Amino acid sequence: GAAVVLRIILTVVAAKLLELSFLQIVGGCLLLCIGLQLLTGEEEDEGESKGHGSMMVAIRTILIADLVMSLDNVIAVAATAQGNMVLLILGLAISIPLVVFGSTLMIKLMERFPVIITLGAALIGWVGGETIVNDRLLHDYAISHPWLHYVAAAAGAVLVVGIGKLLQARSGAKHAAQA
Repeated sequence: GAAVVLRIILTVVAAKLLELSFLQIVGGCLLLCIGLQLLTGEEEDEGESKGHGSMMVAIRTILIADLVMSLDNVIAVAATAQGNMVLLILGLAISIPLVVFGSTLMIKLMERFPVIITLGAALIGWVGGETIVNDRLLHDYAISHPWLHYVAAAAGAVLVVGIGKLLQARSGAKHAAQA
């Protein structure tokens, strides 16, 4: 329910915000951070609060990811509708059930195949890189250099997975040294 309300509110706001520079750069950077957080997990200290803390971290990560992905989804729907409110509402009516169904399916698949988490983080990094280079500020430069779109997307994916795996290894070594 919160995701639906969030998307509706963000759609109205995004239709106006699409004209601002730096919006997609900020959104792309947030996506890169979310991809890193997905891989690292930011677990709390050992103790009784660990289970509760980990759950709160997971809930916070999901809410932030939903906000950023909602913003990305809303920007895409608003941009495609080009001011046509009927298309805007139709786009939301189609995308929200797809996101809800897709997220339920992905949770089940991630429990069975944990490698999907790494692939998901790479995808979030890819979208983050694409989002950054598609910002209004960089539009003319990106048009004159079409390869930049793919390089930025691939760099986002490599950055998220590379740094995420490095942080995982550091965290594992730190926990092994403490044990």
